[in-house]
Amino acid sequence: MKVTTQQIEEAAKTLQNIVLQTPLQYSKRLSKLYKANIYLKREDLQEVRSFKIRGAYNKIASLTPEEQKRGVVCASAGNHAQGVALSCYLQKIKGVIFMPRVTPNQKIEKVKQFGQKYVEVKLVGDTFDDASIESKIYTKQNNMVYVHPFDDPLVIAGQGTVGKEIYEQTAGKVDMVISPIGGGGLTSGVSSYLKQKNTKIIIIGTEPKGAAGMHSSVSNGSVVSLETIDTFVDGAAVKTVGNMTFAICQKYLSKIVTIPEGMDCTTMIELYQKDGIIAEPAGALSISTLEKVKDDIKGKTVVCILSGGNNDLLRYPEILERSLIYLGRKHYFIIEFAQKPGQLRQFVDKALGPTDDIVRFEYIKKTNKEKGPALVGIELQNAKDYDSLISRMNKIGIQYRILRQDDMLYQYLV
Repeated sequence: MKVTTQQIEEAAKTLQNIVLQTPLQYSKRLSKLYKANIYLKREDLQEVRSFKIRGAYNKIASLTPEEQKRGVVCASAGNHAQGVALSCYLQKIKGVIFMPRVTPNQKIEKVKQFGQKYVEVKLVGDTFDDASIESKIYTKQNNMVYVHPFDDPLVIAGQGTVGKEIYEQTAGKVDMVISPIGGGGLTSGVSSYLKQKNTKIIIIGTEPKGAAGMHSSVSNGSVVSLETIDTFVDGAAVKTVGNMTFAICQKYLSKIVTIPEGMDCTTMIELYQKDGIIAEPAGALSISTLEKVKDDIKGKTVVCILSGGNNDLLRYPEILERSLIYLGRKHYFIIEFAQKPGQLRQFVDKALGPTDDIVRFEYIKKTNKEKGPALVGIELQNAKDYDSLISRMNKIGIQYRILRQDDMLYQYLV
C-alpha cells in the first residue's frame, strides 16, 4: 500500500498545535569532520522526546466516537508508548500500553506521566515482539482499538511529517537523509514524502547490528523474523518489521546500514561531550552512519534524523563500557596466577604498560591449589597498546585466556 504526500500533508494539518516543528540544526563539528553540510533533525526536542507522537496522535485522532469510547491498546519499547499516552490524555481516551520488562524505568515513568489517569501500563516479555503478541490478544478480548507502532498507513503518514518538514526547511535542497529503523514507520513515512517530491534524494536506513530486521528482510526479498536480537538499542529492537514498511523501504531506500552497538555508544558519548545533546541509542544511529557513508557525502547536504532522546542516566556505565570495548580500549582476561606472594606485583610491573590500567580484578585464593584464576579487566589509553600488552604477557610466561564476546562470562560482564 502506498502512503501519498497528500496523506502526509493531511496528517500535518491534524498535528498543528500538537507537535513541535523541530529545528534542523547545522552541525559545525560533523560538517567539518565529513567535509559536508550536515544537519540534525532534532526530534528529541518533542514534548515526548521522540517523533512517535506524530504517528500516534494522527492515528488516534482519526478514530470514530464509537472507537474512542472503546479505548486503545498499543505495544511499545518506550517512545510509541509515550506518544500514545500523551495522545490519550489530550483526547481523553482510555489506553492500555504493553511494554517489555527490559524497558528503561525512565521511559516507563514518562508514559505514566504523560497518560496520567487515562493509561494503564502492563510490563510483559523481554522484547517488543513479546509485548506486541500479548497486546493483540488483549485488544481482541476487550474489543478495543489497536494502535500499531509502525505498520499502519495513518501512523506512517504521521511520521512522514518529519520528511515534509525536512523538505520545507531545506527548500528541497537536500541530497541525502539518514533515518533510523526499528519497525520502519519513520523511514517509510519520510522516504514516501521525499521520494515522491524528488526521486533524486537518497534515503539511507540505519539499524543496530544486533537487531537488523529490515536489512535482513530486504536482503531476503521478503519479511523475515529474527530468532534473537540484542535489545540494547531498545527503540529499534524489533524482531519482525511491518509488511507495509518493508514494501516502502524496499522501494525507496538506496541502502540499509547496520551499526555495531558499541559504535553507537561512542556516538552517544560524543554527542553529549562535544555537542551537549542527550541522544538515546536509536537516536544516535543516523549520526553513527555518517562514518559508514563518508566517501559518498563530501560536499553534499545531509540530514540525520535524531529520532529520540529518551535515555536513562543509569545506562551510561553500560554505554561507556560498550564504547570502550568497541574502540579496542577495554579487554577482559582470565589469568592464572601462582598462589604465592608477589605474583600480582610482577604482573603489574612487567606486563602492564605505563598507561595501562586494571579496572576490574576478581580473585579468591584457594589453599589446596598451587595456581588460581583471576578475572582481570584492563583499560588501555590507546587501542594500539593491545599488541604490546599481549607481547609482554607472553614474554613473562603468564597463562591467560582472552574473553571473547561469544563467551558466556563475557555476557555477564557487559
